[in-house]
Amino acid sequence: MQKIILVGYMGSGKTTIGKELSLLTGLPFVDLDTYITEKENLSIQEIFKIKGEIYFRKQEHFWLNELLSLNISIIISLGGGTPCYANNHIHLQNKAFLSFYLKANISTLVNRLKDTKNRPLLNNIDDLPSYIAQHLFERSYFYNFSQYKIDVNNKEINNICNEILEIINLKN
Repeated sequence: MQKIILVGYMGSGKTTIGKELSLLTGLPFVDLDTYITEKENLSIQEIFKIKGEIYFRKQEHFWLNELLSLNISIIISLGGGTPCYANNHIHLQNKAFLSFYLKANISTLVNRLKDTKNRPLLNNIDDLPSYIAQHLFERSYFYNFSQYKIDVNNKEINNICNEILEIINLKN
């Protein structure tokens, strides 16, 4: 039984890579934010607005633990902030799981996130590069608890997936 955890900043490709890995491996893929939305019957934005960030972070921790305790092999992409709260980063070093930090530099992230229509959290940000740089500085400590770091800059999806698959195959 294998659990693969994908970590990284928004726009690093966690969901895209997770879906592709699912196709390549036949393992089910779950995006944690989507899972939370389904379980809570509210969007992430609505949870933050109605119930607050503390409630969201508690539920995020609860639902992550539920997924990790399932008796199935699965690929899970975490929200960008998930490793930074409730000691969730400790899961990243658990030898029962394989954790991958999809590491993107600031310019890659800015290019991927500059169309903020799909990223409501970024709609009111005036200086996107500075905002991302600050967040990466704060979050990289937690992301780096991942067992493997995959540089995603200037790489095609299939190349990133192949790197991950090579590691997975070595561990089996």
